[in-house]
Amino acid sequence: MDSTTSPVALDLSLDPADLTATLVDVESVSDHEGPLADAVETALRQLPHLDVHRDGDSIVARTNLGHDERVVLAGHLDTVPLPTVEGSLGTVPSVRRRESGRDVIYGRGTTDMKGGVAVQLALAHALAEPNRDITFVFYDHEEVASDASGLGRLMRNSPELLEADFAVLLEPTNGTVEGGCNGTMRFRITATGKAAHSGRAWIGENAVHKQADVLARLSAYEPRTITVEGLDYREGLNAIRIGGGVAGNVIPDNAWVDINYRFAPDKTLQQAQEHVREVFDGYDLDFQDLSPAARPGLDRPAAAQFVAAVGQEPMPKYGWTDVARFSEAGVPAVNFGPGDAMLAHTDDEHVFDDAVRECYRALAQWLS
Repeated sequence: MDSTTSPVALDLSLDPADLTATLVDVESVSDHEGPLADAVETALRQLPHLDVHRDGDSIVARTNLGHDERVVLAGHLDTVPLPTVEGSLGTVPSVRRRESGRDVIYGRGTTDMKGGVAVQLALAHALAEPNRDITFVFYDHEEVASDASGLGRLMRNSPELLEADFAVLLEPTNGTVEGGCNGTMRFRITATGKAAHSGRAWIGENAVHKQADVLARLSAYEPRTITVEGLDYREGLNAIRIGGGVAGNVIPDNAWVDINYRFAPDKTLQQAQEHVREVFDGYDLDFQDLSPAARPGLDRPAAAQFVAAVGQEPMPKYGWTDVARFSEAGVPAVNFGPGDAMLAHTDDEHVFDDAVRECYRALAQWLS
């Protein structure tokens, strides 16, 4: 913490919606989370029932009441950059409005994910004696390359602080439990040929044409829907980029296809790699991105009680989130938070006050 600058004061006793607006007013674009991290740390250290640890701009606060069960509530402090379109409402500071009979907060991070962080902080203040031990995690650098993740850094530096029986990541889900997440991998298949003048094509060997078989296999591939712990995860195998050639009159001697595989949490990374190697038997696959899937852990007692407190049928998470990091560390995890994920990163990013309050209510009921 910079001793020459007083951190922003956070009142954790505020209504969670009002606390959301306060958090949005502290700009925290990735690489600039420091002022908000300072404010969060200062506020949490004033709560005697929490032990607080800081690593860079990530903060972990834990109860230590000796309960048999421990859960994690996690959320990231950073946001994507501010909108550049003049007149956008999804910027900083926040804007409060009333629309169609509902109060709404506009501003960068309202949905992704300062509404969820506000719920965490309000719970940290209110639950001095929860029915389970709780670990609150606030981390930096989620919206950038995964190797910069503050959560990843915490797991490397202090894994013991994140040990738990179950975790909830407060990413926006419209107040519905989204269990686990699909894994994702990206790999490249490259074909080589022989360059020649296109007017004498028979002299060359066209590398682009050699990718026809790869594209045919992709077109014929039938993605599966796989049930894991009662949730149906839809898989996908798709070409996402293709390139090759150097000029309009040259037979290309090199062509490549980038392929993305989204796989259900019934597979490990190794099993997912084995599957795509079978699909593309005979080709060399250059794996460029590997992120494991996460099992939802809905068979755990804590999860069943959590789902009951929320009062809605859980859904699968098709995209990848940091629940996968917890799952890889042996902690089953779900996504659950206020706001519509479709509004994340948009120029009119917003969250409704009652959505934040309802998220708080459900978690407080589960943990009280």
